[in-house]
Amino acid sequence: MALVEVYTKSDCVFCHLAKELLRVKGVDFREIDVTNDPIRREEIRKKSGRQNVPQIFVNGKAIGGYDDLKALENQGNLNDLLEIQESRKLAEQGKGYAVIIIGSGPAGLTAAIYAARANLAPLVLSGAQPGGQLTITTEVENYPGFSKGILGPDLMEEMKKQAERFGATFVSNEVSRVDLSRRPYIVEADGNAYRGKTIIIASGASARFLGLPSEKKLLGRGVSACATCDGFFFKDQDVIVAGGGDTAMEEAIFLTKFARTVTVVHRRDKLRASKVMQDRANRNSKIRFIWDSEISEVLGVEQGKVVGVRLRNVKTGKITEIVCAGVFTAIGHTPNTGFLRGVLEMDSDGYLITREGVKTAVPGVFAAGDVVDRVYRQAVTAAGTGCMAAIDAERFLEAEEG
Repeated sequence: MALVEVYTKSDCVFCHLAKELLRVKGVDFREIDVTNDPIRREEIRKKSGRQNVPQIFVNGKAIGGYDDLKALENQGNLNDLLEIQESRKLAEQGKGYAVIIIGSGPAGLTAAIYAARANLAPLVLSGAQPGGQLTITTEVENYPGFSKGILGPDLMEEMKKQAERFGATFVSNEVSRVDLSRRPYIVEADGNAYRGKTIIIASGASARFLGLPSEKKLLGRGVSACATCDGFFFKDQDVIVAGGGDTAMEEAIFLTKFARTVTVVHRRDKLRASKVMQDRANRNSKIRFIWDSEISEVLGVEQGKVVGVRLRNVKTGKITEIVCAGVFTAIGHTPNTGFLRGVLEMDSDGYLITREGVKTAVPGVFAAGDVVDRVYRQAVTAAGTGCMAAIDAERFLEAEEG
């Protein structure tokens, strides 16, 4: 077995995901927490050339962060890298299930709770980001039942434990293909095949990046999509946040704990965020706004780190440059439905189309959460549709059994 070291931070969600993936693979690793250790933080820069966490080293070689680790797993190269002699065989493979749930955010976990309480023993395929988008959310203040708020990862962990208590099974596999041509339906994930009488699709959505070549080259070198993970690297420095919604405001406000200034760049002349989040951002003296503008290039590729951004005014076309040390993207999400193209009906943006609530056009296949919701996109609405999907799946199975 390879020698694995993981540099982490206590409130870093992607660190948690990386450790969970290694544990699923049965790999022992040494964890180095850099939360309150500036010497260790500098060690990350020297060893990897990056300034984000997690940073993973295998036999002394820098592998990168969680995304890099997951990419190796999806390519089928992670076992060899970790010197695992034989891929782990899952007992669940080939077994039939009454309900298979794809995704483990609020929609998937709520569906799992309801299906498990109905004695349907659901299988939950957690996917690339167990817990969904809430695992990269700091404080959740609008989920009913938590008067003082709750951290997103903590909420998801509690929901998972609740589902497990009632008999749900979780497998940390990412779905690559679904065969809905005949029942039982087949779900393929990380080289394994699972058979289900009903399917609940709750695969959620993923954060969008700007799509710039310079952005990709500087990812981990000043470009980030997670302020809670990487904000502490930018103490007393100037940073940019791209976006104008609640997520962008949340990122900007959090970053003021570390950064000297936070500049929000937005394509429009007003924010899309809720009024409460707008008010909080406007009251913060460290935050300023640049309107009607977009980032056309992240500067610093030659230096190997972010040194600024080039902005383009969308109304006048004027180009300006701003010096900064970090760029955080918060520009929305794309539904995770690529594996369903040509299989289920979806709109031009990839959102699944349902009728009569959460039913798709395929009998026994249901969709919940952000894969169908382009309007509200809240944890509580996702949970509600997850509940609906589980109840509909239970009724579908009861009607079939007659």
